[in-house]
Amino acid sequence: MVAGAALSADLSDAEWLKALRDIGETDGYFSSLGQKHAAVFVERGHGTLFVSFETLFGIRSVSDSGLPIGFDVSENRNWSHLTMIAEQQDWFRDDTLFSYFDRMVDYGFFEDFDKVIFYGAGMCGYAAAAYSVVAPGSTVILVSPQATLDRPISQWDARFPVSRRLEFKSRYGYAPDMLEAAEEAFVIYDPDEAEDAMHASLFRGTNVHHHRYRRGSAGAIDSDFRSMALISALVTEAENGNLTPARLAKMLRARKRHVPYLRALLARVLAEDRPALTARLCRAVLANQSIPRFAHHLEIAEAQLAKMEKRNIRAETERALGDG
Repeated sequence: MVAGAALSADLSDAEWLKALRDIGETDGYFSSLGQKHAAVFVERGHGTLFVSFETLFGIRSVSDSGLPIGFDVSENRNWSHLTMIAEQQDWFRDDTLFSYFDRMVDYGFFEDFDKVIFYGAGMCGYAAAAYSVVAPGSTVILVSPQATLDRPISQWDARFPVSRRLEFKSRYGYAPDMLEAAEEAFVIYDPDEAEDAMHASLFRGTNVHHHRYRRGSAGAIDSDFRSMALISALVTEAENGNLTPARLAKMLRARKRHVPYLRALLARVLAEDRPALTARLCRAVLANQSIPRFAHHLEIAEAQLAKMEKRNIRAETERALGDG
């Protein structure tokens, strides 16, 4: 049984994949899709299916249990879950995957579920959007997704030079177009990350909702979501039909008590060298919880502000004496 399962961090990648295969073959199936991808499906009924896209490195780096996020999100709810795994940074652009999803559509696999929810971040967010077209009426939650890496469209994004050789013109290619059949899609991104914001702007449509989350890379936002159990909370709201732009915005405010997020925010403010803003931030945080780092920087900011005030008073005095 999968409930409570965990895979050791000491396993090699090959051993980890074998252990995951054993879990899949016991409770659903595990499919190797060519040399670079795999799919693991755990069946828990036909109410809700949670579909996530992850990288092997990402799963093994961030998961406390050593298992894909689908196990954490779905097992306690008795949902079925399907995880698509990439062993390389290839944006899930592979003919073997195209054929896999074609077969799933032919079999009516996604039609067997009352609700289908897709999730992915960054490269995996691209894939979650692109392949969501196989399940019309699904809910799609994306964190800093790329729309495409096709050079004519995204020549302003120079972050992935090696991946520019990938093909994005054929099937499942342009992720924003693949969202047309979704019931709702939520795109969460950091507006201060220029490339992420530009990709987010390419996702358009009356069923697409954009939400700003100032944090940094997709990995940082996704990490926040995992540690705050927000992925689980979001998909629960989606499953209940209660996930709306207003509800999502309210749920994202949980980050204001999340220490890693607050530390990242403090680092940004300090980099801007704005002691007044630093002091405001530190006071707001310390009003809710005692964090030594914020107390330390509040003391420094207040000392800076006091010096600035003294200089201003001295300058005004000198100016007044000069005028006299």
